[in-house]
Amino acid sequence: MRFMLLVHATNETEAGEKPSQELADAMMKYNEELAKAGALVAAEGLYPSSAAVRISYSAAGGKPKIMDGPFTEAKELIAGFTIIEVSSKEEAIEWARRMPNPYPSGEGSIELRQIFEAPEINENADWLAKEIELREHVTRKKRP
Repeated sequence: MRFMLLVHATNETEAGEKPSQELADAMMKYNEELAKAGALVAAEGLYPSSAAVRISYSAAGGKPKIMDGPFTEAKELIAGFTIIEVSSKEEAIEWARRMPNPYPSGEGSIELRQIFEAPEINENADWLAKEIELREHVTRKKRP
């Protein structure tokens, strides 16, 4: 089972402030523990919404609407994420509880969401084979 831990943004992250050295060190230790346990899939911080683009779709169809950031309501935005692969929701919750507090100067939240596995989305054998092929291609891909 894969889960994503979504770290909600703050006014500080939206202002482009980098984490303190203490928080960066704590996150490195946490990510090393996840990696040693074989649970870490990915962990990344995100640029503030001022560097983002939002693409909106309409039920009426037509071209998607493109809007440059920044976007309002920092608490509704994501500042970073971690993807883990574990054997149960309970294990995912335990790992989420161990994450260092990314909000040393105030309150915030981390959202834990399970990631759909391909057979949960579509049981068609041809579709599943293509999905597996695509995932294998992505894991084989090397960056320059």
